[in-house]
Amino acid sequence: MNNKKKILIVDDSQLIRKGLSQIIDASDDFEVVGEATDGEEALTAIRHMQPDLVTLDVVMPGMDGLTTLKHIMIECPRPTVMLSSLTQDGSKTTFDALRYGAVDFISKPSKLEDDMDMNIPGEDIIRKLNAASDVNVGVASYIRPLPESVVNKKMPDLSCKKLVGFGAAEGGYGALMKIIPGLTPAQAAYIAVLYVDEDHLDGFIAYLNDHCCIRVKRAEHNEVLEAGVCYLSSGSDYLTVHKTGEDFIFHINPAPFSTRRGSVDRLFFSIAEVMESNSVGVILSGSGVDGVEGMEEIKRVGGVTMVQDTSTSLVKEMPQKAIGTITPEYVISDVEVSTNINKLLHSG
Repeated sequence: MNNKKKILIVDDSQLIRKGLSQIIDASDDFEVVGEATDGEEALTAIRHMQPDLVTLDVVMPGMDGLTTLKHIMIECPRPTVMLSSLTQDGSKTTFDALRYGAVDFISKPSKLEDDMDMNIPGEDIIRKLNAASDVNVGVASYIRPLPESVVNKKMPDLSCKKLVGFGAAEGGYGALMKIIPGLTPAQAAYIAVLYVDEDHLDGFIAYLNDHCCIRVKRAEHNEVLEAGVCYLSSGSDYLTVHKTGEDFIFHINPAPFSTRRGSVDRLFFSIAEVMESNSVGVILSGSGVDGVEGMEEIKRVGGVTMVQDTSTSLVKEMPQKAIGTITPEYVISDVEVSTNINKLLHSG
């Protein structure tokens, strides 16, 4: 009995299709059931072959990859991994792809010659495909750019009555892309620790600001928190919140252990200390156990705990550990997180 998952490769480069097919066919988990050279072919092949997973190039003749991705997620949703020289960590094309419903991305060489091998690590590809194939993809409702009148609208002055902390690692781009644009101004500040390359965080912040009705910015040392603002920090920093008079301020210090994650725990512990029952902790996709102990503390002081369900998590270790350890109040998909946070905040 063949239990291998079926993959459709979509790329206009014969060299890429050949190289990727060789990598996939050599694995024990997948088999290539078809190839397509453009978007129209891809949609037809998906309808007929019903693959479990699609790898999709961005630049193709006719219907390009991002347009094809939109059609896939609306007409025949399934996990899709972008494989392109344009989908590099921190690029606008990558953020667009995640916004339209892609679950992950793999960067391929920007220049290829007929006599050269495709220089992509096979183990890395199979690992990413395995993770992507286990993601439950629903019909996409992707966020759209906001009109200038909304993007530049001055937010009302709100007092900060609650703090909402997010912890995310691998797969965190996609999860936060579905959450932050759905958050509304409220008497709360939002703080997210995301394990990504420090150099890519500002690009993600700029992208989110084009799609959010709240302001998104990088957290800064000794900054006073404002309600209705979402602050981001990378896992290379220890970010904590402290109360000074009526204000809440950030303290930021370099994480002392480069190979041991602890930034989410530190944030959650500090939120629990200064806000007690008015704290909210959210654990999203990622590997490791960072955030679990801090979330236990939020629960102990009467705060609210939310965890992304593992079926929609690209990497399930952080959510699995949290669910097994804490029994959070909410175990929900990434697309449901912002709705539930808004209800919680606006209900008092």
